[in-house]
Amino acid sequence: MEVVILPGSKQIGALAADAIEALLRRKPNAVLGLATGSSPLPIYDELARRHEQGGLDFSQAHGFALDEYVGLEPGHPESYREVIRREFTNRVNIKPENVHGPDGAAQDILASCQAYEDAMKALGGVDLQILGVGTDGHIGFNEPGSSLASRTRIKTLIEQTRKDNARFFKSIDDVPHHVITQGLGTIMDAKHVVLVATGAQKAQAVRDFVEGPVSAICAASVLQLHPHATILIDEAAASSLKLADYYRHTYDNKPKWQGL
Repeated sequence: MEVVILPGSKQIGALAADAIEALLRRKPNAVLGLATGSSPLPIYDELARRHEQGGLDFSQAHGFALDEYVGLEPGHPESYREVIRREFTNRVNIKPENVHGPDGAAQDILASCQAYEDAMKALGGVDLQILGVGTDGHIGFNEPGSSLASRTRIKTLIEQTRKDNARFFKSIDDVPHHVITQGLGTIMDAKHVVLVATGAQKAQAVRDFVEGPVSAICAASVLQLHPHATILIDEAAASSLKLADYYRHTYDNKPKWQGL
């Protein structure tokens, strides 16, 4: 796990976009794992800028959404399929048919989850997965207590997550109780994971999953076992890390050939 501490979200977005651009230039048909929430927005903004101004090409790429609410009607503005379309895929030249999301309206949820897993495998798996992290350490919607080997499945949200997400809805009463999410085992199959966290409200979660034990109580801690996990955080999110100075020193002296 590489921890990179940067001044703010603009620098974080640019560095993550560097990794995605490098991936697309060496593998134009790369498979991207797409997260929602506030954390990835600077990445999407920077990728859209590079597409518009520099011609960064997404025409052969595929995207897989990390999760989706269960029970929202098709086209609901806060469904994650719509959020990803609005915040990212409509702003670049990725083909609409190449953007995939879990089906939160499926009649057979179990079969739908397996089909989603199969679709990722058929394309060779996710090359780069973008992640945020919840205040309780969840990634995707893998809430505390999730199996570290879990696959795409239905999950019940804890109330803290519903409260955190209520800002996107008219009220907390409109936030669904259930979601479909890639499991921790699914996320761990990605070849490269880039997790973004900003703000003091994420400091404890960052400390827990970066420097704490690997445990189901903090789902993101499973990333300590990933062979290529990059954690991009700002100073506020890094404020509780015991080894923050070491992470800064390591990144400042990193060989350029090593990349992100």
